[in-house]
Parts: sequence; structure tokens; C-alpha cells
Amino acid sequence: MSKQVTTVEQRWVLALTSIGSVMVALDVLVVAAALTTIRRDLGASIEQLEWTVNAYSLSFAMLLMTAAAIGDRWGRRRTFAAGLALFTVASIGCALATSVPWLIAARTVQGIGAAAVMPLAMGLLGAAFPPERRGWATGIFSGVTGLAVLGGPVVGGVVTEGLAWQWIFWINVPVGVLTIPLVLRWIPESRGVARRVDLAGATLITLAVLGLVWGVVRGEVAGWASLEVIGSMVVGALLLLGFLAWEGRAREPMVPLGFFRVPAFSAANTASFFLTAALLGAVFFLAQFMQVVLGSGPLKAGLQLLPWTATLFLVAPIAGRLVDRFGERPFVVTGLTLQAVGMSWIALVAGPGMQYYEFVAPLIVAGCGVSMAMPAAQSAAIGSLPRESVGIASGIYGMGRQVGGVAGVAIAAAVFAAAGGYQSFDGGFTRAMAVCGVLSLAGGLAGLGISARRSTDVVVVTGQVEERV
Repeated sequence: MSKQVTTVEQRWVLALTSIGSVMVALDVLVVAAALTTIRRDLGASIEQLEWTVNAYSLSFAMLLMTAAAIGDRWGRRRTFAAGLALFTVASIGCALATSVPWLIAARTVQGIGAAAVMPLAMGLLGAAFPPERRGWATGIFSGVTGLAVLGGPVVGGVVTEGLAWQWIFWINVPVGVLTIPLVLRWIPESRGVARRVDLAGATLITLAVLGLVWGVVRGEVAGWASLEVIGSMVVGALLLLGFLAWEGRAREPMVPLGFFRVPAFSAANTASFFLTAALLGAVFFLAQFMQVVLGSGPLKAGLQLLPWTATLFLVAPIAGRLVDRFGERPFVVTGLTLQAVGMSWIALVAGPGMQYYEFVAPLIVAGCGVSMAMPAAQSAAIGSLPRESVGIASGIYGMGRQVGGVAGVAIAAAVFAAAGGYQSFDGGFTRAMAVCGVLSLAGGLAGLGISARRSTDVVVVTGQVEERV
């Protein structure tokens, strides 16, 4: 058997797509350790801090599928480079922000750029490598991306404490400026199967999620019985129904609803939604707790989260190998149960007189849980559909995760605000973490819907999914 050689062009593709992915992934959590500083410098409320995080995730989630379709039609390299350029310009806008609304607007544009970068990076990678080398390349790409996600709070803490919070955005600028011309020089252009851009579907789901999240975010401030909150949630629900109706009859839907007739696909996406909701809801408050209650600086707060985040490097690779042997369901269910235990444990021990070491064990338990569940849920979702549907399936899975993160932050923050907010940080934090534990448990229950073994072939017929034993 001849040795497989990676060409210079393939190395450039792997390196440059990984750099783009790192930029996007880093900015999901890089603000976590800086939230307390941003709150003090800009006088941000809990509601405004939510939107600082959620504006990025929401625009990222809602335009991810649309950007992938544009890239298939317009050219993946061109769209990837345009996404990097928009992300870089938006990072400058974030760094120059002198008010919270300005920062939120710039974060929204950042998310739009990210939506063009991430799916196109995967597409370019798949086009550059043959099937027998694609797994190796994707493994490196995913590992580097995971490192960026895990390192977000630490990098944010280092930069915020060593320089200023604005520099968590400035560092994107030279990277983007140097990367874009290299992308245009070294990555060959590729296109996918031309698909119609489902602008109607994208608009409906964006406004639906925005309406529902707006109602949750504004509930405590405006009053849960207020016209604003009830109206927002009713409109969001109606738009969601409109989205489902549209996708059911669209010729080329953004989200083929037939996919959800496959139990493993539906269960895995639901489990991933709740997993990410709990994860980002907890991250939003944990770094702030370290600073507000334990008196840690931004850097120390980021480092104190390592017992939680570093488990991904130790547990995820082992879990990934064992999934092929034992199936995804045990790892999704057990992992999310462990995450629920860890977060509930944190809620029980948190308090003004506690010491940091009391957090270490529950952080490790929660970290082991998410490290088991995350790769297994992704494997179940993507592997439950035929090969030709992997691209769309990946996009749906990614969109669901991002929306889950938005929902988790909104729900946890609403519970935190109802318990007194920053005036009573301990009580609010305890309840928010308990809610994250409940969300994790809901994900574990959803994971029970994943079949113990995949024993069916799945075929796509006229946009619908049918199972064939």
C-alpha cells in the first residue's frame, strides 16, 4: 500500500481554513472573561451583556445555511474570503465601540462574517482532500477549532488583564489582513451543487428566533405580562409556524423537514441543542462568578475554568473512538447526565464564603460529560443521513447548536435577573446554574431517542427522508 502524500496546496488549504475557523470559534467565548470588565467600562446591564454574546451567536446561526448555499453557487473560496473580510472589519468596529449598542451591532456583523467562514471552511477542506485523507484533515481541523473554543476564556482573560478588553477584538485584525490574500493565492476555487438561496426561510426563522429570544430577555425588565413580551413571543411563535409551513412546501428548503423523520437525527439535534444551551448559559456566568464573588482577575478567572474545558482534550478523543464500538446513545445520555450532575453540584456549593477548590470536582464532572456527549451527538446527527446529505445535515446541526447557545444564555440570564441580578449575585448564580443542570438533563432524555445501533439505510427521495431496513 503506497504512502499517501499531502500536497503543498492541501497543506495551505488545511492551514488557512483552520486559521479562519480559529478566529470564528475563539470569538464565541473570548468575551466570557471580559464581561465583568465590559460591564464596568460601558455600564452594561445584564440584558445588554446577553446581547453582546447572543448577537454574535444569533446572526451566526441564522445565516449559516444561507452562506453555505451562496458559497456553493458563487464560489467557496470567494465567499470564505469575503466572510473573513467582513469578520475583520466588524472586529475593528467591536474594538472601537464606546457604547453597548455599538458593540452589539458590531458583534452582529461579526456573526454574519462567521456564518460565511465556518461552513465554507468545511466545504473547501472536503474539496481539497480525497475521501481517504479527508478524515485525517478534518480531525486536525476539528482539533484546532476545539482548542480555540476551549482557549476562548483564557485568551480573553490574558488580553483583558494584560492590555484591555478592546484587544480581544483587535487581535483578529492582523490575522485577517494576512490571511485573506493567502486564501486568494493558495486555495483553489470550488463549487458545490447549485442550490437556491432560501431567503424566505432564512428571514422567517431569523425573525422567529429573534422574537422568542427578545421576549425571554425582556421578560424581567418589561414584565412577563407586558404587551411587549407577550406580543414578541406570540409573533415569534407565529413566524416559527410560518417557517415550518414554508419549508414543508419549498422546492429547495433551507431545512428539509423530512430529515427530522429519522429518529436518530431528531434526537441528536435536540440533545445537542440542550447541551449547548446549558454549556453557554453556564460559561456566561461562571467567569463572572470567579471575578465578582471570588475576586479573581480576568486572567485568573479564565484559568480557573480549565478543569472544565481541558477535559475535552482528554475525554473527547477516547469517547470518539469508543462511539464506533458501542454506538452514540450511551455517550450522549451518560455525558449529558454527568453535565447535569456537575452543574447542579456547582449550584449547591456556590456561595460567598466558598473557596475555589470546591468548584474543581464538579467542573471536571461537567467537563467530562460534555466531552463525551458532544462528539457522540454530532456523529449521530451526521451519520443518520446519507452521504449526499452530509453538508446540509452539518449546517442544520451547527445552526441548532448556535440557537441552543442563544436560548441557554437568555434563559439562564432571565432566571438570574429574577433572583435579584447583580444586586444579589450569589442567589441569581445558584439558580442559573441549577437551570443549566435541568437543561442538561433534558438533553440526556432526548438522547434516549438515538438508536442503540444504526441498522437502517437512509435515502432521500424528493426532499423527504425514508428509512429502509
